[in-house]
Amino acid sequence: TKRIGVNMKILLQEIMYSKNLTVRQVSILTGVSHSTVSDICNGAMPHMDTLEKLAKGLNVRITDLFESPYK
Repeated sequence: TKRIGVNMKILLQEIMYSKNLTVRQVSILTGVSHSTVSDICNGAMPHMDTLEKLAKGLNVRITDLFESPYK
């Protein structure tokens, strides 16, 4: 699976904060493992399929998950 660009910032922590969600809650809502959610919050670059799961489970657009001038 392809990874997204290394210079992009993933905004998962900001979305979690705005929705008042913990790592555990995000894991349950999205089906993404606790450790993967935690890794992404700590700067790891997720695979595209993981971004899709996060977007679906958090009810956001996939583009909402990353910081980019090209939204």
